[in-house]
Amino acid sequence: MLYLKNLNYHPTASPTAILKSINLQLAPQKLGLIIGPSGSGKSTLLEILSGLAEPTSGSLFWREQELIPEQLQQLAGLVFQFPERHFCGGTILEELRLGHPELGSQRVKQALSEVGLEHLSLSTAPHALSGGQQRRLALAVQLIRQPNILLLDEPTAGLDWSMRRQLVNLLAKLKQHWTLLVVTHDAGDMLAIADCCWTLNHGELQSVDPEMLAAKVKEPQAAV
Repeated sequence: MLYLKNLNYHPTASPTAILKSINLQLAPQKLGLIIGPSGSGKSTLLEILSGLAEPTSGSLFWREQELIPEQLQQLAGLVFQFPERHFCGGTILEELRLGHPELGSQRVKQALSEVGLEHLSLSTAPHALSGGQQRRLALAVQLIRQPNILLLDEPTAGLDWSMRRQLVNLLAKLKQHWTLLVVTHDAGDMLAIADCCWTLNHGELQSVDPEMLAAKVKEPQAAV
């Protein structure tokens, strides 16, 4: 269980707090979805959860143990928005082994199989892959580390409808074995696979029912 208690983030350079008294609970093997506009604090929250930033106040717990940023770096795997821009390896194998040269071939094959890329040659260049395949590879890069929770920042951004659908189906499959927290400005098809959902506006988090939110999204379409 991931548990955030009264989490605040107010850097000295900001006139107001970016995150305000965030309270959140996410059970294992569930997909949590946070929806909010640009500038609402979504990416900042993921940076805190991945240990890249430290909250001003509040607590973070995993399985009832309070964690510090260094521990969060081991707990979570963060997939950035447009992760393909961060690829550094010349081949798929190099990308997967960056920082982990000791990883064996079985671990590599397992990670690729989990994201549906097991058919690709390990010598393929990451930048030669399609947009959807690059997103899958970015997921494999984090999964190979065996994190307890997978954090995704706008995972479907820039993909066409077909690739979006494929990625949503993949995330639905992954949540059978992993805990996922996704942030996005456009819930779209993600609502159908979300177990719990929140909106984030001006740093304030509110819980909402995914089914009710999905119904509201469909209302304008039904009226046409």
